Amino acid sequence: MKKTFLLGLALVVTSASAQSLTGAGASFPFPLYSKMFAEYKKESGVDVNYQSVGSGAGQKQITERTVDFAGSDNPMSDESMKAAPAALVHIPTAIGAVVPAYNLPGVTEPLKFTGKVLADIYLGKIKTWNDKAIAALNPGVTIPPLPITVARRSDGSGTTFVFADYLSKVSTEWKSKVGVGNSLQWPVGTGARGNDGVAGVVKSTPGAIGYVELVYAKQNKLPFGSVQNRAGKFVLADNGPAAQAARGVVIPADTRVSLTNSANADAYPIASFTYLIFYKEQKYGNRTAAQAAALKKMLTWMVTTGQQFNEPLDYAKLPDNVSSKAKALINSLTFDGKKI
Repeated sequence: MKKTFLLGLALVVTSASAQSLTGAGASFPFPLYSKMFAEYKKESGVDVNYQSVGSGAGQKQITERTVDFAGSDNPMSDESMKAAPAALVHIPTAIGAVVPAYNLPGVTEPLKFTGKVLADIYLGKIKTWNDKAIAALNPGVTIPPLPITVARRSDGSGTTFVFADYLSKVSTEWKSKVGVGNSLQWPVGTGARGNDGVAGVVKSTPGAIGYVELVYAKQNKLPFGSVQNRAGKFVLADNGPAAQAARGVVIPADTRVSLTNSANADAYPIASFTYLIFYKEQKYGNRTAAQAAALKKMLTWMVTTGQQFNEPLDYAKLPDNVSSKAKALINSLTFDGKKI
């Protein structure tokens, strides 16, 4: 009998550890998630399939319950969460920076941008690289008189949300004419899918500018500019300045918060948490208790052990106060009304 019990226990453990999980959403954290999920599979045997389809598509899929979790660079609004059949939970997994990457032959040092100049480029008001507004920020830099090709996202994008959220805080004209969202009515620009798509347009087009997550600029060897923060400092994106964007920010219990245009004097101003979104009550559809337990275990690993992979891939780690809130949210998960 003892042998039978042990064999049964082994089968239960194997069944739980062999779970596969599916997610979809933001391209912003895709390089990090690819690494995390590969390492997690080595450690746990759990295969996590994450599709980089954009934050908007991820939010749609979790609302429709076609994935175990969604990735999004912006938290869902109260209004958008009303479309979900049950309560959704958000947890941050990293802090990333959105940078203005460009292709300007002969320009070897990072250009300086203000929020107003970036807004005016994306409003179509600044059309050439030697415009006096850009030249005034970069004295002594010889900038070719190329026309500006504006690259932006064509899909529903959290990176777009973060960029537009920042521009709305620094440009009243942007806020009134374009606003904030995963998908926008763009005044100008060439659309591309995903951070990799925008990076591809910039890389192949002399005179192009595009907003991409930092790692995509680095992977594609694209120069990117420093951006003036609220304190007036021009800051080049990196892990440290991105992490500073979260310092001094009141993090609500549900962790849904904007980090753009931080008041911290050392912060990079276009930074954001990237989130995973999932259901608090895990019993729905054909889901099993083992599947719910596998999700909880993976989420816990991502905000603890998995944080070691953030900085080597140019994402900032979660501050301690944020990771503790994330763990509390993960521990609130239930299956059939009982804590997992």
